[in-house]
Amino acid sequence: MSALRQFKLPDVGEGLTEGEILQWLVAVGDTVTVNQPLCEVETAKAAVELPSPFAGTVTELLFDAGTMVDVGTPIITIDVGGEAAPEPVAPEADEPVAGLIGGAAPGGRTAVLVGYGPRTTEARRRPRRSGDTVAARATAPSVPAGSVHPPLLATAPDADTKPVRHGGLEVGRQAEAHAVTGDAPPAEGAEHGHQRPRPLAKPPVRKYARDLGVDLTTVTGTGNGGVITRADVDAARSGTAVHGTFGAESPSVGGEQRIPIRGVRKHTAAAMVASAFTAPHVTEFLTLDVTRTMKLRRRLALRPELADVKVSPLLFVARALLLAVRRHPMINSSWDEAAQEIVVKDYVNLGIAAATPRGLVVPNIKDAGRMSLAELAGALGELTETARAGRTSPGEMAGGTITITNVGVFGVDTGTPILNPGESAILAFGAIREMPWVHKGKVVPRQVTQLALSFDHRIVDGELGSRFLADIGAMLHDPGVALAF
Repeated sequence: MSALRQFKLPDVGEGLTEGEILQWLVAVGDTVTVNQPLCEVETAKAAVELPSPFAGTVTELLFDAGTMVDVGTPIITIDVGGEAAPEPVAPEADEPVAGLIGGAAPGGRTAVLVGYGPRTTEARRRPRRSGDTVAARATAPSVPAGSVHPPLLATAPDADTKPVRHGGLEVGRQAEAHAVTGDAPPAEGAEHGHQRPRPLAKPPVRKYARDLGVDLTTVTGTGNGGVITRADVDAARSGTAVHGTFGAESPSVGGEQRIPIRGVRKHTAAAMVASAFTAPHVTEFLTLDVTRTMKLRRRLALRPELADVKVSPLLFVARALLLAVRRHPMINSSWDEAAQEIVVKDYVNLGIAAATPRGLVVPNIKDAGRMSLAELAGALGELTETARAGRTSPGEMAGGTITITNVGVFGVDTGTPILNPGESAILAFGAIREMPWVHKGKVVPRQVTQLALSFDHRIVDGELGSRFLADIGAMLHDPGVALAF
């Protein structure tokens, strides 16, 4: 006896309204258990795995990978059998049990969904091009009629940050056969074109193209059967590839490439524009000698309590900022326009701006102000590894109170960072260089860096901003000053 249940795309955090299915982690015919990851979805802020609320057998994948789906839209059908799963207590018969979300998932992962918030809208695709250079070789699953209810600067955590493997392009997560799919005629009622042809390319080539920002639908494959190779991707990037014919929605003229604004990039752009035109920014700069801090770094790296963590220059900047916040708590506040109040936080959720292949994200270390140096180093390391893996969750990016953007890892001296929305200050940390410096009356080579502090002038006046920046600089110039804080 079969009992079909449909899983709707939930709100994966902070009121998000849509997400792109990056890849399916199951296939039709697979047996799944409760909380087993079904697919990976990219939202406006992160890529997350969706755990199954049901146990049973997958009977239908309602959307192909690469589809943008609205929250509340069914994405998969599972046969739970006559007695495989009890009916959940929910407003709709096919709504999953909220209690299943948040439990442990296979492989030590944790389901990160925080709510469902279904919408009465229809799933939609990104605008598709009218011409395609690669013929379809397989038929993608279509949506049955009626199954869709009407309804700051880019920075890195530290110098070791490398391009991360995009979740939707990992080799081994799905069968090789799924790397070569085609397009099917739109299902009856699918008037917005839910399906999209996928170009012929193996997973490593897809990852390579995504890392370079090359849209494979604009590339003509020269391999056997029209398969796209790495050489084709390189040619497309340099503007020498043969392009298909595009419709008015996404035109491409010789040497140009059109990239849809979506996901993290879309969210970041909106947030930065809102911040830049809402909070009056002021930026101050400080150049300082950090030779003593760099010497201290080498000594502390040998301490047994720090043996298992990375002792980076960013660690000392973060520690100095946290100590300076204790002395100047108003810097760690936000402006509540609706209540006409300044909200001063007695905790510090320290944001670290990180550049990922998906765009800029700012995860934060919760309650960083109460951590020891070793704990802070460990938290920075975990944040970095999570960003590298592309697994930063929306919760890890929510609730930040002050941010550091480490532009120095790119060899940049300084910048004028834009405030993270809801915060009153952001510190840019520049490259540390050996430069001539007057020390004890003589010009000698010293380790020198630059700091830039942007702050919301509605909350932070020039004196407070200057004192805060000067205190951070004093501790980085002479770490012993921290004993007085």
